[in-house]
Formats: sequence, structure tokens, C-alpha cells
Amino acid sequence: MAHDEVESDGHRRRDSDAHHKRHKKRRSREPGSKRPTSGPEGTSRGTAQAQRLSMGALAQLNEYNSLEPAEEAPKERERKPKRDRPRREEYKAVDAEYESPRRAARRSRGDRAHSEGEGYESPRRERRRTREYRDGERLRERGYESQDMEDRRHRRRHRGIETEDEEAIVRDKERRHRKKDRRVVSGAIVEEGRATSRMRGGAASKHSSYDSYDSIAKEKAGTQWNIPGTVRKKKRWIIAGVALVILIIIIVVAVVVSKKNQANDSGSHNSSLDDISQDSVPLAARGTYLDPFTWYETTDFNVTYTNETVGDLPVMGLFMDWDDSKSANDKVPAIEKSWGDYTETPARGVNLGGWLSLEPFITPSLFNYDSRLGIIDEWTLCKHLGAKTAASTLEKHYATFVTEQTFQEIQAAGLDHVRIPYSYWAVQTYDDDPYVFRTSWRYLLRAIEWARKYGLRVNLDLHALPGSQNGWNHSGRQGTVNWLNGTDGSLNSQRSLDVHDRLTKFFAQDRYKNIITFYGLANEPRMVSLSADAVISWTTEAFNLARKNGITANVVFGDGFMGLGNWQGKLTGMDGLILDVHQYVIFNNDQIVYTHQKKVQYACDGWTQQTQQSMDTSTGFGPTMFAEWSQADTDCAKYLTNVGWGNRWTGTYDSGNSSTEALTPKCPTQNSSCTCDDANADPGSYSASYKKFLKMFAEAQMTSFEKGYGWWYWTWDTEDAPQWSYKKGLAAGILPDLAYDKDFNCDADVPDFSDLSETF
Repeated sequence: MAHDEVESDGHRRRDSDAHHKRHKKRRSREPGSKRPTSGPEGTSRGTAQAQRLSMGALAQLNEYNSLEPAEEAPKERERKPKRDRPRREEYKAVDAEYESPRRAARRSRGDRAHSEGEGYESPRRERRRTREYRDGERLRERGYESQDMEDRRHRRRHRGIETEDEEAIVRDKERRHRKKDRRVVSGAIVEEGRATSRMRGGAASKHSSYDSYDSIAKEKAGTQWNIPGTVRKKKRWIIAGVALVILIIIIVVAVVVSKKNQANDSGSHNSSLDDISQDSVPLAARGTYLDPFTWYETTDFNVTYTNETVGDLPVMGLFMDWDDSKSANDKVPAIEKSWGDYTETPARGVNLGGWLSLEPFITPSLFNYDSRLGIIDEWTLCKHLGAKTAASTLEKHYATFVTEQTFQEIQAAGLDHVRIPYSYWAVQTYDDDPYVFRTSWRYLLRAIEWARKYGLRVNLDLHALPGSQNGWNHSGRQGTVNWLNGTDGSLNSQRSLDVHDRLTKFFAQDRYKNIITFYGLANEPRMVSLSADAVISWTTEAFNLARKNGITANVVFGDGFMGLGNWQGKLTGMDGLILDVHQYVIFNNDQIVYTHQKKVQYACDGWTQQTQQSMDTSTGFGPTMFAEWSQADTDCAKYLTNVGWGNRWTGTYDSGNSSTEALTPKCPTQNSSCTCDDANADPGSYSASYKKFLKMFAEAQMTSFEKGYGWWYWTWDTEDAPQWSYKKGLAAGILPDLAYDKDFNCDADVPDFSDLSETF
């Protein structure tokens, strides 16, 4: 073999030895291979494992890394256009002196002079290196690597073709530039694996325990090769970012629209909020009943925020101006003028029952639950719904069940007064009360203003008091009477007075002096369960409180079902105190069995007699009004006698009290033929004779009650019960036209209604 060939072969062997060592190191780091351990051959420190090298190997490594070609290319070489670069021809010239990894591996496998495992490369590794070489060609063809770097790579791979003199020149050059060349690896850095970004030495390197120009070139090539993927990722991130921005905009718009829809859900005009900034509502008031942006509707409400109160009650929602010049019709004076004597001009009014104080039979849709849930009154309903849902559910009811049109229709019906039942939680809640706090207060104030607009005078009726004054569902909580009674009787007595203290201070304002003509203290106190002395004492105290706070209206107290004759001589000397009587024939087992003829006769005779007795202070209390009555002649309406208790008419009234229950039919025939089907039917299906009876029954009651201070029909409207709805009765023609000028003639013969069935 020629000397040049020997020298060249020696260089190739040295290069092959270094090459095999590198691949041995790579195998040690391949997945599944055994990691180097501490000891003579290596060390592991921290998370980055570094391979310990001998000083000789380290010197050889530094010498190898520092090798440069004899002619160094400029650092910033002008990049040639892609089409002008020499490619395959140049590579062919270099390849003529280049032994491929595959041929070198085949030759080295035959040479077992190296230590076991060294100098051997598997076919799989050969194929991998061949792919790397071909990939390098592809990268160069794509223009991802400079021509200068390509030249350097090939010169390093074919270092064996250079002479020893050239190596000496390179070594000398390396020594002169050692300080500048930071690619030289120190032992400490190699051991600790702390090589810089260009020196991925130690176990931190994926393929090698030290750096080389070759590995750096491969790293750069790999980085460049990932550029298309990186671009795609960037594009994906950009698209995702744009989509996120669009999504945020959609959400923001949806929230704004949702808030507007909530404000406009009632279908009313809510433009009053358009010029109001939510920032005008203090943070402490936002989300409360004082925040107009939380209201179901804002129609005819003053939405300019204020925390002003009168009598410790808010005026928020109330407009400051008012006009008392309207009258309900040409037969009664305008609100600003005195009504005069109610014995001369009795009131003709109607109740807004089941509105601000719920009553299941008026709005059964609010109580249509499985009976096992026990939802029987406003207390249990609010408990079941929870605070948030109860608030939204009931405010929707407040906003939709009674509207301005209600007052317009009441005026058109010829009525001149309206009684508005409301509950103590419009003012205050206590302890564990689940009731919706104070939302109904705002609707009460607006209702008074609508009544004013149509010339209707107002009878304010506190329908539910703390502790329940009667234990019936319309008091808020069905069951025990804890007002003036039981362990908390005294507490609830004082709470009721506190409520009236605030109410009377508020309604003593000048704006209410003309329109509020009756101020009620307690609706239907159940005096069969209460001490008469306690009720009289409380009534006296409440009356004095109202007068002291400036109430000039008539003050109303309930008769408590004690019997009108029993009020004679009681509560005397109180000017403007009015006794309130509620007359029904269907809640009494002895009266519900009356025939159609007898009911009309009883209204003409019996109730006229009672009225006259009560109005005479020698036989009764004195001033008497009839704030509730109905033309219904059955108790068949759904939930009328409490949820789930049945009715007297068909003998299914299971009250749990032997003195009041009716477990046998109580229609006039008092047998199994009694039915509620016809009574609960649409009034349009009533026979002419039955309509005549209902109209005559209503006229007889109106005539009797006008012997006193007048009457208020119970109630203006219902969801299902036509015989309890003044509005439905007018539409069906079963109520008289109030334009009549003469009384119903009770002295005339009342027909026997023999053509009517007494089973409904």
C-alpha cells in the first residue's frame, strides 16, 4: 500500500474510532438503553447526566472540535441564488473520495481489532446515517442551509483526505484562537452537563456526550427542517387567537342582549333605562330591589336612583308629581274633592286579590306541584323555589297579573274604588322568612298612581301580618295562628305595630291624603282562635298610631267572624274607625246547602238586616263596610278551600277539624249527584236561567251592602274561577250594569228557579 494510502487509511481509522465512540455514546442514550452510571466510566449529577472523559480524550476532543479548513470562508458570504448553486456535480466530486457510512460499516464489521462494541454499526444505524446524509442534501436543495455550511460539513466528514501538515496548521491556528473559540468543552461543563446553547454536551445532548461541528450542523439543519411545521403552528395559533377574539365579542354582545331582554321580558316599553347609566347606581345598591337594572320591567317607574326614604320606606321608582283632578265617572267626585258621606254615596269597588298577596285559587298555576311537596301557600312556594327563583317568579307575576289596563277596565266597568291587598314583607321580613322582600312595595306604589290616573280611590289592605293573623293561605302561611297568640304572640304583635308605624308615616304624605280613603289594619283576624280582648287592645293601639303619624283616611278593622251584634259598644270614641265585614254563603256548611232561590232571598233579607243592625250603634258597632263578597254559589273552584282539601259541595272537604269538615255532599240535594263540572265550566256554557240567578244574586248583595258604606267585589280577575272574577262576570253577562239608578227590588217575588238543577 502506498504511503499516502496508509496515511489516509490511518486518518480514516482515527476518524472511524471517534465516530464509533460517538455512536456508542448515542446508543447509551437511546430509549431503552442503559443510562451511564457514576464510576470510572461516567457520572450522574442532577437531572442532566454528563459523561466523564479522560484527559487524553478531552484533549483529543478539543483538538478535533477546533479543526478548521485551511482556507476559512468569510463569515457573511453572499448567498447565491438557488438556481446558480453547484449541487450534484460538486457532490459527485467530493463523493469520489468519500467512503459512505454503509461501506465503512461493512468493512469495519470484518475488522474485530477494536474492543467489543466499538467499530460496529448495525444495519439499522447505517440506514439512519444514510437518511441523515440524504436529508442534508434535501435541505441544501431547499435552500435552508448556506453553501458555506455545506462545504464545512463535507470537509469535516472527509478530514481523512487532509495531510498531517494541514492538521498541524489547523492545530496551530486553534491554539492562537483558543480564547475566542467557545466551542471547546471544559471537563467541568462536560461532567455537569452545563454546556451553553451551542455546547449541548453531557447527558443533556440527545445523541452525543459532547459537541462537534457536525452535531451543531445537524442541530441547525433539524431546526431549519422544522420551519414549515413551525409556520403551520403559528398559523394555527393565529387562527385560534382570532376565533377566541370573535368568541369573546359574541359573549359580550350576548350578555348585553340578555340584560336588555330581561328588562324587556314583560313586553313593556323600557326605554326609560336608555338614558340611565348603571354607574349611577351605587355599588352597594346594585343587584338589590333598588337597582332598576334588575327590575322585570320599568314601565311607569322612576328609574333615576335615589336612596331617599319616607318613614324609613324607599321612594325609589316613584315619580314626584301627581294629579288628583280625575274622577272615576260622572256620578262621583274627582279625587281632589271630598267624597262626602259614604252612607249617601256608598263605595262600589273591587279587590285586586291574589296579586301582591298570593292566593292559590286565584292563580293556581303558581301552585301546580306534586301534592307530596306540600306547596300550599306563599311561604312554602318561596321555600321551594329558593330566594333567586322566587324573586324572579313573583316579580313576573306582579308585573303581568295587574297592569295599567286593569285600572282602565275597572273604571270602564263603572267602579269607583279599588282595594289592594298586600303583605308585611312589602315592608319588612323577619327571622327565617322566605318571602320576597320589598319587591311588591314598588308595585303597590305604582298601582296607587294608576288608580289615581283613572280617578279610582284606594282601600289599602294589609292582608298578611307577622305570625299569620288567621292561619289561612292568603295570610302567607297556612296553619297555626301566631299573631297575638302562642309563644311569639307578643313579638308578632309588636312587629305588626312596627310595620304600621312605617306605613302610616309614608302614607301620611300629602300625595296620599285624597286618594287613600280607607287604611286597613288587619285582614280577617280569626277571633275564634284569638282573644277578643287582645285583638281589641291591639286595634286600639294601631288606630292611635295611625292618627299620630298623620293618617286622615278611614281606618278599617276586621269583624273577626265574631258576629256583628257582638261589636256593639266596643272600640268606641274612635272617629273614622270602620268595621269590615266579609259575606259569603259557601264557606258555611249550613248556608251552602241553600237552594238558588233561598240564596237570593238570604242576600236580600238576611244580609240587609245584618247591615242595618251593624250600622246602628245601639245594636252594633256603627260604620260598616263590606270589603269582600262574591256571587259564587259553590266552593268548587280549584284550591278555593286550600290546596288538596277538596270541597264542601261534593263532600270531599277534609279540613282535619270535625267542626268544619264536610265529608258528605253539601249541594242542595246532599247526595252523590252533586257535581262541580257545570259550576267550573266556562260561563259561556251556562244556561240562561243560571245566568239569571247569578246576576240576581249579585244585585241582591250589592243592594244590601249599599245600606252600609259600600262594597268591594272579590276579586277582579282569576285564572280559572269565573264565578269569582268580576272581569269574567261582566264578559259573561252575569253581573249588572252599575249605571242603574235604583236598588234591586228585594221585595219583589224571587223566582224559585225550578228549572235549575240543584246539583251544581
